[in-house]
Amino acid sequence: MMDHMLTRSLDRAATTFLIVVAACGILIPLSNLLLPAGSVFHVPTYLVALWGKYVCYAILALSIDLIWGYCGILSLGHGAFFALGGYAMGMYLMRQIGTRGVYGNPILPDFMVFLNWQKLPWYWYGFDMFPFALLMVVLVPGLLAFCFGWFAFRSRVTGVYLSIITQAMTYALLLGFFRNDFGFGGNNGLTDFKDILGFNVQAEGTRAALFALSCLALIVAFLICRAVVSSKLGKVLIAIRDAESRTRFIGYRVESYKLFVFTLSASMAGVAGALYVPQVGIINPSEFAPGNSIEAVIWVAVGGRGTLIGAALGAVVVNYAKTFFTSGVLAPYWLFMLGAMFVLVTLLLPKGIVGTFNSWWEPFRARRLAEASAAREDGVSEPKMAE
Repeated sequence: MMDHMLTRSLDRAATTFLIVVAACGILIPLSNLLLPAGSVFHVPTYLVALWGKYVCYAILALSIDLIWGYCGILSLGHGAFFALGGYAMGMYLMRQIGTRGVYGNPILPDFMVFLNWQKLPWYWYGFDMFPFALLMVVLVPGLLAFCFGWFAFRSRVTGVYLSIITQAMTYALLLGFFRNDFGFGGNNGLTDFKDILGFNVQAEGTRAALFALSCLALIVAFLICRAVVSSKLGKVLIAIRDAESRTRFIGYRVESYKLFVFTLSASMAGVAGALYVPQVGIINPSEFAPGNSIEAVIWVAVGGRGTLIGAALGAVVVNYAKTFFTSGVLAPYWLFMLGAMFVLVTLLLPKGIVGTFNSWWEPFRARRLAEASAAREDGVSEPKMAE
């Protein structure tokens, strides 16, 4: 039944997207590991890590598009769920350092020794085990989203008010994680990672494997989103987005649908954050900054809200532009360029890149199908005479 649902939810564009992501997940690591450095097809290790970061951002963009593009929930605090997943993975990586830290303490991370902590806080227990860390990567963001959504959606907070509350939530977490007594490294965060599952995080093979794993996670996240939006659940979500009061009036429990999709989206964002941390090498409170969440929404708007593929494409395009323009003379003006990009897309391409392409392509496709159908009917009504 699940196979049938996934097959039914995939059209030609979705299948092409999955093939491209799978090809990148295979070919880029192989070109990095197998080809010599002088080869024109060799991908340097730093690019593998950089593109791996883009893939993680694409997963985050998918999670936002799922709730904003298909349910009308504009969250300006999804960076909080991304950061929480990153911190959960960072705590596991810190526990793996052991006696190789600066202070050589086998239990306490270096920043705790520096701050004269006498014992490990209770909420750090279990993070020396990878399965437990994976569980927390999904559970912590999902639980926060569930608790937040339970109160917000049942109070019928919607629109700009919900967006402001989500931004306040991530800002509150930002202030909390900045404190040294919070137990997460304060302003410096968590860094100086050594191993993941016994493999050196700086090794080329590890970075290539993390990139391939990120591509696999993007494929799985995309399939989950497509399965949701193509099902009856997805139709209800679209109805809530377009006419919430009418959907509630005909008997649907709108709050339950919102709560489910919001929690699912937060867990996806947590997975993206967990994959992001070992590839970047650090996680600190700046990831909670409200500006990061707003920027992620811009990715979705640029790529195309309510398209999924556009959200992932927008994340890659905008972040590539950010990398390109922040490394030259235009670096001080990057934020102005990002704002201008959002304004221009809103005015000239209100449906985003993919949404605008679809609106141009659909009439042409419909005309071709009509012509093909007419040609088949003519062929049937007027068969050729036998010679």
